[in-house]
Amino acid sequence: MKIDLIAGARPNFMKIAPLIDAIRKAQNEGQNINFRLIHTGQHYDKNMSDSFFEQLRIPQPHVNLGAGGGTQSEQTATIMIGYEKLLLESKSDLCLVVGDVTSTMACSIVAQKLHIPVAHVEAGIRSYDWTMPEEINRLVTDSITNYFFTTTPEASENLRKSGIPDISIYWVGNTMIDTLLMHRSRFQKPKIWDELNLSKKGYIVMTLHRPGNVDEEEKLKSLITEIIENSNNLPLIFPVHPRTAKILFGLGIQYRRLHTIDPLGYLEFNYLVENSLAVITDSGGISEETTVMGIPCITLRNNTERPETVEIGSNELIGTDPSAIKPAMEKLFSGNWKKCGVPELWDGKSAERIVEILIKLNLAQ
Repeated sequence: MKIDLIAGARPNFMKIAPLIDAIRKAQNEGQNINFRLIHTGQHYDKNMSDSFFEQLRIPQPHVNLGAGGGTQSEQTATIMIGYEKLLLESKSDLCLVVGDVTSTMACSIVAQKLHIPVAHVEAGIRSYDWTMPEEINRLVTDSITNYFFTTTPEASENLRKSGIPDISIYWVGNTMIDTLLMHRSRFQKPKIWDELNLSKKGYIVMTLHRPGNVDEEEKLKSLITEIIENSNNLPLIFPVHPRTAKILFGLGIQYRRLHTIDPLGYLEFNYLVENSLAVITDSGGISEETTVMGIPCITLRNNTERPETVEIGSNELIGTDPSAIKPAMEKLFSGNWKKCGVPELWDGKSAERIVEILIKLNLAQ
C-alpha cells in the first residue's frame, strides 16, 4: 500500500511526522505499507531549513510541487495541476491529507477525480465561521473524504450530523499532540531566554496572525496596548511575522516590555510556551498544545474549531474586543485560572491507531 502524505505548511509536517514514524514501525514489522511525502510548497517558511526536518525527524519531502505564493485560488490551481501530473505519472493507493490548509482541499479534489480514496486526519472540526478560509477547506475536504480520522467525539458527531456514516469515522486522537509528547523532553532554550534573563512563569508569550487582528491597524494598536497595560509588568515575548512587525513599527508600538522576535523553531517556541505564565494568541493549534502542557491560554477570537480546549483544556475564548483583555488578565494574575485536563486519546498514540486502521482496510487491493 502506497500512501501520499500531503503537507502544505509547517503545522502540516508536525501532524504528519508521527504518521511517518508509525508507518516505518509497521514496515519493520513486515507490513506492506509505504509513503510518499509531498510538500505542495503552499507556504514558504524560512524556518523550514534542514534543521527543522532533523529536529522533528522528518525526512526531506520526496516531491515539492512548488505552489509558491499568489491568491488562494491561484495556489489551489497550481497545487491541483502539480498533484494531478504526479498522480498520472505515479499513482498511489491513498491520498492522506491533514488539517485545513488550501493544499488539504486541493489534493483531495485531485485524488477523488482520479479515483484515489482520500483520508482526512483532523476531520470534522468546525468553527461554523465561513469568513475563515480554513472552514471552507474543511467543509469541501470532508464532503469528498472516504476515511475520517477525528481528534474528539465532538468532531465525529459533526460528521454524523452532515450525513457521514459511522463506518467511515474513526476517533483516534490528535497527531499534533503525538509530536508534542514525542519531543517534549527535547525542547530547546532559545537565545532570547538568556538575552532577557527570563525565568519560569516570569513572562507571557504572544502570537497574533489573523487578518482581523493584525491588518486593522487601530485594532492591533488597541489590543497590544491593553495587553501591555494589564500584564503586571511582565515581559511579553512576541514571535512575529516580518509583515506584522512593520505594521507595529509603523504604528509606533514600541514598549520596553514588548519584545518582538523572529519566528522560532518548533523546539524553541514550545520551550518558551512550556515555561511561560500564559499564552495570548489567536491561533487554534497553540491552544491544543497549551492544553496538554497546562499553560493558561487567552484566545483573541470569537469562535474556535477546537472547543475541547475551552471545555476541557486551559483555553479561554474572549473574543476580539480589546476591552475583554483586562478581566481575563485579572483572572490570570489572581490565580483563579480554571483547572484543566487533557482530552481523551490525546496520549501520543494517535498516529499508531491511524496506521493500524489503514492496514486493516488493506487499501492496496
